[in-house]
Amino acid sequence: MDLKLNGKLAVISGSTSGIGKSIAHTLATEGARVIINGRSQESVDRTLAELQLGDQAVGIPADLSTAEGCDSLIQQAAKIAPIDILINNAGIFEPCPFEEISDADWQRFFNINVMSGIRLSRAVTQTMKERGWGRIIFIASESAINIPVEMIHYGMTKTAQLSVSRGLAKSLAGSGVTVNSVLPGPTWSEGVQDFVKELAGDRDIEAFKENFFSESRPGSLIARFGQTEEVAAMVAFLCSEIAATTTGAAMRCEGGLVDTCF
Repeated sequence: MDLKLNGKLAVISGSTSGIGKSIAHTLATEGARVIINGRSQESVDRTLAELQLGDQAVGIPADLSTAEGCDSLIQQAAKIAPIDILINNAGIFEPCPFEEISDADWQRFFNINVMSGIRLSRAVTQTMKERGWGRIIFIASESAINIPVEMIHYGMTKTAQLSVSRGLAKSLAGSGVTVNSVLPGPTWSEGVQDFVKELAGDRDIEAFKENFFSESRPGSLIARFGQTEEVAAMVAFLCSEIAATTTGAAMRCEGGLVDTCF
């Protein structure tokens, strides 16, 4: 299936590992030119070398926890070409008991997980509207609906992303610009591997991983970790020309973990 992404410029925040990295690779495979973003030049260069996408990929380091970092990413990307696609993927998570989450941690999570997407989206919407085409996607999580007791601060930020995404889609009605959220479930990546190790503690990591779904996420219908490439496939469809009628949606690819029909 031709997703008609040839010649499109896609900015993927937080794309030096995990889901973001797979999204960059998938979009490039579909013909888009991609901007790889990470906090350091070293991480960006390493990812470019690993993906081997040649001229289809450009690396731009920027710390998206700050307004200055967000501005820098957009300004540098816009020098290459008008931005057609924005994937708000940058985010952090870590397990922590509620009573131990400090004010600073609440603010840190909000700045990175929520404000980065707000700032980047605000910077590209006017140009997208003027051109009559654009795609903005927030990588949220099933944790936006199933708030995880072990990281309530993370769940809060993912719920906030759904509100921003839906509201922005409504504000862009009839413009040719679509805005959607994607809700992955537990997806095996470098970050999740560290998360599982932390939860496992002194227990054998392989045994813990094998029993994770029966013990910690029994509602999963696929009873396994998703793969980053599986999430990227959903994102690529939403970026495409053929997904033009899908906007304001929260698209689930969480293995049936969310126990609702809608």
